[in-house]
Amino acid sequence: MEKNELGKKIMEVAYITGEFKLRSGQTSHEYFDKYRFESQPTLLKAIALELKKRLPKDTEVLGALETGGIPLATALSLETGLPVVFVRKQAKDYGTCKFAEGVDIKDKKLCVIEDVITTGGQVVESTKALRNEGAIIDQVLCVILRADNTPKSLTDLDLKLDPVFKMQELKSIN
Repeated sequence: MEKNELGKKIMEVAYITGEFKLRSGQTSHEYFDKYRFESQPTLLKAIALELKKRLPKDTEVLGALETGGIPLATALSLETGLPVVFVRKQAKDYGTCKFAEGVDIKDKKLCVIEDVITTGGQVVESTKALRNEGAIIDQVLCVILRADNTPKSLTDLDLKLDPVFKMQELKSIN
């Protein structure tokens, strides 16, 4: 699927208006319901193919942020053959008690996968925790960046962000 066609489809199924509280605490009258595009196999595959084009060649592990990054990274894993680590917002208090589940990440080049980014708050928290576990992280991929530029919180951590779409770009496609 061509990128513009993908953008149109994402807008058709996932763009909604109303009043929404974002993870950042901000209120918005526009929202991208990631579950609407992540739950449709045709769109999910097309998104994975777009993410694959942006994936740094030296990536060893995909870091799937809970919850929206999980289907994206899994689809990307199927396209690339790269393993995935599933990153919780906080460590579970039973079983293995880990916040990062899956393959070993120590000394591995990891690319963080997220769905929609506004301020990058969850990416920052997760990156710090993953780096504390020994992961090497300098790249983040997302489907939609709500801002015009990479949030300062990410550049402060020396993270490069490569979104498939910026919100304004998506809105201008239609």
